[in-house]
Amino acid sequence: MNRSLLTGFAVALLAGAGGYGLYRLGLDHGRQAAETPSTAAAASSAPMKAGDVDPSNGRKVLYWHDPMVPGQKFDRPGKSPFMDMELVPVYAENGGDESGVAISARVQQNLGVRTAPVEQGTIAATVEAVGSAAYNERDVAVVQARSNGFLERLYVRAALDRVHQGQPLAELYVPEWVAAQEEYLSAKRISAQAGDKSFEGLVDAARQRMRLAGMSDEQIRRVEASGSVQPRITLTAPISGVVAELAAREGMTVMAGAPLFRINGLSTIWVNADVPEAQAALVRPGLAVRARAAALPGTIFEGKVSAILPEVNAATRTLKARVELANPEGRLVPGMFATIDFAPAARRDVLLVPSEAVIQTGKRSVVIVAQGDGRFAPVDVEVGLDREGRTEIRKGLVAGQKVVVSGQFLVDSEASLRAAATRMTEAGAPPAAQGTGVKP
Repeated sequence: MNRSLLTGFAVALLAGAGGYGLYRLGLDHGRQAAETPSTAAAASSAPMKAGDVDPSNGRKVLYWHDPMVPGQKFDRPGKSPFMDMELVPVYAENGGDESGVAISARVQQNLGVRTAPVEQGTIAATVEAVGSAAYNERDVAVVQARSNGFLERLYVRAALDRVHQGQPLAELYVPEWVAAQEEYLSAKRISAQAGDKSFEGLVDAARQRMRLAGMSDEQIRRVEASGSVQPRITLTAPISGVVAELAAREGMTVMAGAPLFRINGLSTIWVNADVPEAQAALVRPGLAVRARAAALPGTIFEGKVSAILPEVNAATRTLKARVELANPEGRLVPGMFATIDFAPAARRDVLLVPSEAVIQTGKRSVVIVAQGDGRFAPVDVEVGLDREGRTEIRKGLVAGQKVVVSGQFLVDSEASLRAAATRMTEAGAPPAAQGTGVKP
């Protein structure tokens, strides 16, 4: 009995010793397992700097930045001085530009991506304006009475009648000429009868009095040739054109110097074109133009810019360009609307891209540049003239680069989505150690 008890006690003692040994062994193993992550964490908490490899993804870090202020770069991670958030790393595989995107050849084919080179070439500006035709105020003639008289006959009876140079306009009876002409004819007759040259002075004095009475040399020659008094004068049109003003009526008494007719020529015509203020710098006096009138389809009028009037319309923000057009047949008349095509000098050796390559965002102009090996990146550009499907690039590109002309909106969307996804991923990652060596 006693022996059985001793045997049971010994077995129980051995079992307890074995269990305690297993407990100690598991405790030591657990302590070692717990210490191993701490060591790794301590190793991973070593401060990083620009150029190091991120142990979490194996990519080289170029710099850190705040996505809200992407232009500011930092050489160490830490807290952003602008926002209450951790700085986000920018990796070398994007060339330092998060906006870039890599697209496989198969996806490019699916998106219909096509590229075109940036080329140097010549581009001509086009300025078009609409204006109203008006008389050329430099082509005006006024017919007036040179002496007091009576208007006995009127050949042109209505305003806006067309007249030709030398055409009779009116006939005047001038009583003052009768006495002067009779005196001249008497002096000339006496001189001829006497045969004495001393009377020539008397003849010259009588001729001068006819001039003072308002007679022209041509009228005086007619008196000399006919040997009779010429009391009437026929007024003729000095130029061809339109009678713009008519102040004469048959039977009226006219005074010396009174304007009777105002004739505007139609060989040239003015068009006062409204040029937008933003395009006024392209229009200069002497610039050749071509004009078309809606009332005369198929007819092209050639001319040039006569002057730029020094006044801006505050409501429409336009300047008046006075255009002088040749009008040999007189078909273009005042009041007609005309469309003026200005032709500024062409600009040479400028960078040109297809117009469809430019993405207008409202405040910015962007093109997608193909960087090779399936990589694309958006580039801000400054655009100039747009003509015949080509756009001038003043800043942002160099000759030889390739830009996307088809599918660029999808590429731009892909780049934007990937950049946004990168920021979201970095923002959702565990916050990095806040280093004190952050440099703006």
